[in-house]
Amino acid sequence: MKKRLLSTILSFTLVASTFAGCGSSGNNNQGNNNSDPGSGNGASSSDASNLTGIDAIIKEAEGMSMEELAKKAIEESNGKTFYGVGNSSRGKNALPSFIEYLQTIDPNYKLEFEWQQPKNNKIFEQLTSDSLKSEGTFAMTLIQDGNQIQTKMVDTGILKTYIPKEWAEANNTTADAYTGFLPLQTLNKVFMYNNTGSATYTNCWDFVYEGSHPLFMGVDSEIVGKNFLMMLTQDKYATWLKEAYDALDDTKKAYFDPTIKEMQADATDLGLGANGAYALAWIKLYVNNYNEQTDDGPICNTLVDASAKDQSGLLVYSKLRSVEESSSVSVKNVNVAAYQDGYKGIGGYGYCHYLFVTKNSPLPWTACAFIAYMTCTEKGFEPWGKDMGGYSSNPEVAKEIEATFKHSEGGGTDFPAKNDRGFEWWSTTGELVLEDPTYCSEVAFSVGSWIDVLDHYSAGE
Repeated sequence: MKKRLLSTILSFTLVASTFAGCGSSGNNNQGNNNSDPGSGNGASSSDASNLTGIDAIIKEAEGMSMEELAKKAIEESNGKTFYGVGNSSRGKNALPSFIEYLQTIDPNYKLEFEWQQPKNNKIFEQLTSDSLKSEGTFAMTLIQDGNQIQTKMVDTGILKTYIPKEWAEANNTTADAYTGFLPLQTLNKVFMYNNTGSATYTNCWDFVYEGSHPLFMGVDSEIVGKNFLMMLTQDKYATWLKEAYDALDDTKKAYFDPTIKEMQADATDLGLGANGAYALAWIKLYVNNYNEQTDDGPICNTLVDASAKDQSGLLVYSKLRSVEESSSVSVKNVNVAAYQDGYKGIGGYGYCHYLFVTKNSPLPWTACAFIAYMTCTEKGFEPWGKDMGGYSSNPEVAKEIEATFKHSEGGGTDFPAKNDRGFEWWSTTGELVLEDPTYCSEVAFSVGSWIDVLDHYSAGE
């Protein structure tokens, strides 16, 4: 049945590729996304005079300093209630600091606030429902999953991108020139393994080698995990996988070769590049073999226990911050794969929390000021920046956060896994696969549907 379904998917893909090419610019560096996911405000600088409503406010705000925005926010929202919604609960921790900042300009300023964090990916439904009102409830959102943001939120006009002036300057661009979503931060999920046994993981293909069952939240429970797998088929990352394969010994190559050969036809049918079969082979073996878990917290708790000999996982790096040391549980019991000398291939993947103003925001000036505060000041980013594994998209803020919290030395000599090497290292040396909303949305039907019909591992089989 699955083979018939796969055949149907590939047939539709071939038809679709006749009319529209597949691919993306692939330039998804944090804070400098020059791909064009259509996330702008709907008009270029040449027709800015025709903008109205929220679009006009955003355009004006993009030319204003933080202090100028703050004065607009005070005028707009003094004595009112600000509603925000996000995938991260830490928005509610940033708001009191934001209010304190506004009170340095006007000591009489007051703002009540409520921050909601919908569960089970309901944020898209909640924002869609709110968008149907003439004036919405939510002023802004902090949201993840570039694929669904692109197709459900931006292409439909529900969410609007605002680029703060200071953020653009820090990233050597301008609001008019920048065409991506605005990321607050990149978070990374990285490969780790328990080091109390004899198993070694020196290559990303080791995580899909015979007998390996890495702990993973799964593509159905957290959609950014599926985005990661789809991103592997982009030429850049497929090449990384090919290069890692080339570094394997003959025994391991012999194990993977049949699957790679089997994937050649699918790679052609899906319109992938020269190394697409390596990407599909890795994805297939990973989905066939990962041990699905409910959350990254339990994965971390398992891996740091001395009893979890030889187990591995792909999980949010920052989970190591909350490990409570004991005689049997310790961060010392895990290695970050990419930190090990001689490791080859992808070290994990990165995805962003993006910031948007809603199309019918009741407090658009305040929303823009809050977004600027979070992305352009250390204090505004601190609720996220205080922990390892979350990297500000503003390079100046990132430097200030590191100077304050010293994440690169967070584990010292006792807990080397906690010495965060930072975004620049992860995105280059660590070979972090970075989510590109454009690419994910373009291959969601083809590659995404192909992933959907792969067999999943069940523990005990």
